[in-house]
Amino acid sequence: MNTTHDWLGVVDVDHLARIRQGPSDFAPGGPWHLVLEVLAYAADEAASKGRGRCVVVLHPDGSLSVRDDERGTDTRVDEHGRSVKKPVMATKDLRFFDFPQAEVLPDGHPRRGMSVVAALSQWLVHTNRRLDGAWTQRYEHGVPVTALEPVEVDGTRGTLVHFQPDGLLGAVTVPADGLARLVTAWPHLEIQVDDRRAD
Repeated sequence: MNTTHDWLGVVDVDHLARIRQGPSDFAPGGPWHLVLEVLAYAADEAASKGRGRCVVVLHPDGSLSVRDDERGTDTRVDEHGRSVKKPVMATKDLRFFDFPQAEVLPDGHPRRGMSVVAALSQWLVHTNRRLDGAWTQRYEHGVPVTALEPVEVDGTRGTLVHFQPDGLLGAVTVPADGLARLVTAWPHLEIQVDDRRAD
């Protein structure tokens, strides 16, 4: 059953191209909006179970990462015994993309989904840890450039999304009231921001 994404699709090239043609429409305010798109999924999970935790890291190279402690992205085994991850990065989120009124993020702009983050990033690495395994996959401008590769299971669950926003979006700027807005919008999600950039 398709609830958020079409499991039959792996990469929607036209969808990714549409996003890349309108970066100011899909990432208003720049890279911080992409962070909010990632955090929204952790916030969904936190609201469903009553609490959750996320760490946002601003890295010295300009990349960003968001790590949560939720269930991890849905991953199933196909008829050939291969692990298949829900195609959240390279296809549209059926709940939001064509229905921008469905939800508004804390910056006041519509939520569109993870494909926006992937499409507007030079590269993105998604590491996914679940009770039944752990995997990682790399994307460039939203297109997977590696297979879903197993990584060592360490007893934790959750996702790590590490991405390098396109330079055309500018440097990441955390709004002065950004964290206060997050607390108001997502009270069940504890969010820590770790700024490792040089002063």
